[in-house]
Amino acid sequence: MGARRGGYELVIGLPSFMEADSIGHVVRQVDQGLRTYFGGLRSIILNLDNHSEDDTRSAFMAVDTAAPKKYISTPQYVRGKGNNLMNMVRFAARQGDSLRAAAVFDTDLRSITPEWVRQLVGPVIEGYDFVLPWYRRHQFDGTITNHLCYPLIFGLLGERVRQPIGGEYAFSPKMLSHLNGIPWPPMARLYGVDIFLSLTAISGGHRLCQAELGVKVHKASAPKLGPMFAQVVTTLFDMLLARKDRWTGGGREPGGMVTIGGIETGSPQELAVDMGEMKGRVRGEFIRHRDILKGILNGYLFRQIEQMVDEDRYRYGSLLWAQTVYESLHAYDRGNAAAKRGIIEALKPLHLARAVTFNYETFRSSMDYAEELVEEQARAFRSMRPFLAGLYEAKAGGAKR
Repeated sequence: MGARRGGYELVIGLPSFMEADSIGHVVRQVDQGLRTYFGGLRSIILNLDNHSEDDTRSAFMAVDTAAPKKYISTPQYVRGKGNNLMNMVRFAARQGDSLRAAAVFDTDLRSITPEWVRQLVGPVIEGYDFVLPWYRRHQFDGTITNHLCYPLIFGLLGERVRQPIGGEYAFSPKMLSHLNGIPWPPMARLYGVDIFLSLTAISGGHRLCQAELGVKVHKASAPKLGPMFAQVVTTLFDMLLARKDRWTGGGREPGGMVTIGGIETGSPQELAVDMGEMKGRVRGEFIRHRDILKGILNGYLFRQIEQMVDEDRYRYGSLLWAQTVYESLHAYDRGNAAAKRGIIEALKPLHLARAVTFNYETFRSSMDYAEELVEEQARAFRSMRPFLAGLYEAKAGGAKR
């Protein structure tokens, strides 16, 4: 198909911050994918940067590509992946009726191949509005995805969105227009952008699918109690609570998710974690937030967690974890701004404690077994929905009395 006049038909965004050492590989793979699978479309590759001081821009521009390239940066000192993706959405909007699709790829990827472009963009050309990734990942990778985002979305909304904060997505013009016309909350301008995109697609009635991308190898790190957790979980909680009508009063039955196959999965990258260091962080953060947790969790649950931390014996099962998250979500819903921040911070060590338990359960097991435990956890969240409903009913009953 020949290029239409007026603008680009396919926009590829590469968000970055300090990725001079890895962005070149991603650019080469994306360009090869465009030439091989979408050579008939007028395409452009954007580097969506945060004014990187390691000269990511030069590393990006130095790659010889068939597709034109453009560097777009936020102002100096303005950070956030979400701000980068906002720049892509705005750029795509300026392409008008020419635009057929857009996609984004993280710039720390080592496993990306030209086929990733085909897998993500192809379904949009065929009529999907939002394409999410499906990877084979090490069980120690993606703890926020495995233990919070996926089980909560499945538990409350019944959507099997396995990688809602994966990093690689494709968008239809309809989805991009929607994103360009709605406000982005502050955390969605930062690391909260991935969950913002996924939940916006789900709640907006867009046509979704997920595409197999095989193994994901990137600059993974052990679970961290940094700003990413707060930004992702704040956005997750806020968006779920804003759509409470979707999961109260029975909600919908769980549905399937169309998966576009085509890439062999292979073995995930090896990751090592320091369990002693993780447990040390759990203990320190638990002690610091003990009063908040005692105030938002029921007495039995709090005592179970306190005993686990005191005895250094991690048996934080899926049902207890689901109760913890639901009580935290309910308390968050009732709190003021300061209380909400405190609840998110207090949930961090408990999320890490759940990751420690999961790591002990799976460190000698196959990936398939670990994945089944993730699915079991999602089902636990689904089965515990009456527990969350009971929290709201008890609160309403107390207000009446």
